[in-house]
Amino acid sequence: MLGGNPLGDRFGFRYWNNPVRDLCIYHIPLTNVLTVPLFQGAFAPLYYGGNLGYFLGFLQCLIQASFTIAGPDYVSMAAGEAENPRVVMPKAFKAVFYRLTTFFMLGSLCVGILVPYNDKELIAATTAGLPGAAASPYVVAMDRLRISVLPHIVNAMVLASAFSAGNSYVYCASRSLYGLALEGKAPKILTRTTRRGVPIYCTVVVLCIALLAFLQVSSNAATVLKWFINLVTASQLINYAVMCMTFICWKRACDAQGFDRNSLPFKGWGQPYLAWYGFVGCTVMAFVGGYTVFLPGKWDVPTFIFSYFMIGLFPVLFVGWKLIKKTKWTPATQVDLRGEVEEIEEYQASFVPSTAQE
Repeated sequence: MLGGNPLGDRFGFRYWNNPVRDLCIYHIPLTNVLTVPLFQGAFAPLYYGGNLGYFLGFLQCLIQASFTIAGPDYVSMAAGEAENPRVVMPKAFKAVFYRLTTFFMLGSLCVGILVPYNDKELIAATTAGLPGAAASPYVVAMDRLRISVLPHIVNAMVLASAFSAGNSYVYCASRSLYGLALEGKAPKILTRTTRRGVPIYCTVVVLCIALLAFLQVSSNAATVLKWFINLVTASQLINYAVMCMTFICWKRACDAQGFDRNSLPFKGWGQPYLAWYGFVGCTVMAFVGGYTVFLPGKWDVPTFIFSYFMIGLFPVLFVGWKLIKKTKWTPATQVDLRGEVEEIEEYQASFVPSTAQE
């Protein structure tokens, strides 16, 4: 952005102010550039003009970003298989949170600086539903600046990150399904494991579901894949909302029983206010995720179903389970805050690092 590129173009924040001033690529004379409002390139209108259009444009980006909300919570699933989790897990949570936050914030900043929202190559790749990294703004940025090697490096990194993410999702999904089976909320056959404790049947089921990714091969089926993305996004938002509410109820029990959270290996700051913020934010985003179907001329039954199916299914599953199993709400003063703490403390007291054993 400061001119250190093959074209020698010092474009700075040009695309934030006036994205059509793309002189280095499209050779548009300055005399033909119309004066536009400041920061139109950073906040482009969508569907409507004026402030409503700017808000809807920002909201659409927020909805797309909500798909990436999953990640930090997956770290907790490794607690049951990690050595000395009371020491390891707090460090892992902090590292993942700061890394993801930094990556997403700096990544969004770089993308906004390097690529205007109306880039022809980016729009063409997105509209045509091209697979892989064709629609990646990072690759588009390298192509715009005529950097021949970096797009291939970015493609390789995208492939590596996709493989890593696939491993994480298979691990977390199989362990979640295994946990449900242990609690009697899934078929008992899914509790079968190998000699090393790997839930083999759960892993097979998850891998079979992952075959849906091949829908991306067909341009028509890519629409179906988008429906599944809407379904997964709504599920993730509901999961986070439930986690926030669970924490709020747990902290209420701690306060009612005089339990000091400072005695724990890890203590979240800004609580319970951040938990309420997360609960309200995730709930609102779950409901507005498919708002486009309510705009004039945008109604689409499949999109509506896949965007709001989980919102309708969640209360049915929750209320139905409580009615069938006749479970009750536990008062804050009677919540069991100890659980398996004694076993954990005994494990920690007798823990010997693997390197010392070897």
